[in-house]
Amino acid sequence: MVYKKIRTYRRGYLDVGDGHKLYYDLSGNPKGKPVLFLHGGPGGGSSSKDKRFFNPKIFNIIIFDQRGSGESKPSASIENNTTFKLVGDIKKLLDFLGIKKIILFGGSWGSTLALVYAINYPETVKAMVIRGIFLGTEEDEDYFINQARYMYPEVWEEMASLVPKNKRNNIEGYYFSKATSNNKKTRNKFLFNWAKYEFSISKLEYSKDKVINVMKDIRIPAFSLIELYYLVNHCFLPKNYIMNNLHKIENIPVSIVHGRYDCVCIPSDAYKLHKALKKSRLYFTFGGHSASDKDTEYRLVKEMDRFGKLKL
Repeated sequence: MVYKKIRTYRRGYLDVGDGHKLYYDLSGNPKGKPVLFLHGGPGGGSSSKDKRFFNPKIFNIIIFDQRGSGESKPSASIENNTTFKLVGDIKKLLDFLGIKKIILFGGSWGSTLALVYAINYPETVKAMVIRGIFLGTEEDEDYFINQARYMYPEVWEEMASLVPKNKRNNIEGYYFSKATSNNKKTRNKFLFNWAKYEFSISKLEYSKDKVINVMKDIRIPAFSLIELYYLVNHCFLPKNYIMNNLHKIENIPVSIVHGRYDCVCIPSDAYKLHKALKKSRLYFTFGGHSASDKDTEYRLVKEMDRFGKLKL
């Protein structure tokens, strides 16, 4: 069961410097256990639907839009937009809200950001529920960009058809160059098709009509441009940064949820992470990448209900 009709009790903007103002939204129980939702993308932004995993009687639910995403300003900005800038933003937001201990909840890129934040500020993290694990490595990027051709050959070919064959060893670089073109028509074409590719390979059940319908609620310029920017810069992380620093968070309880048939984020990452974290639990679900796949959604709610019993 997901939680519905969760009302916002406070919203606003936080100026984090570098020309960025982040939108935040607080709901649930103001005196409840604080949980911070970290959206994917990293340009995906958050929505009211993201609150459905949290019991509003138990949790003080915090969602916010990362730099350039969602309602944050300026929209679709890649200026001063890096992983460690986002980590700093999370700390600024928690300090601004007067929160010293937090439960982190993130999926896809949100799992990456949760892990990097926890590595840098482990003393502020009580527990984590992370889904669709993405460790920010070259292997992760190759899986997302190239390996879906074996499960979704028609979808991959449609995406790759816009790239000359002699440049397909760097698809993300080619797309990014076109997404930053001076020609608006070219920009929009590549931004749209990149988002279409990801949403087409995300859910367990695929249909073109469902994908187009989902994309109506997406800010495509922010979603695609920021994601491509992070991909061409290898997520602004040193090589194997997360795995090399897991000893810093080895005492934090972590629930890892991953769709067995995820074609965006490689399932073996979830297993590798679980093996390295002694206080983790791993759940492979009957699902793809999307948190909306029913088995994945069910497990995420169950794990948050379990962490709702923790003392902060």
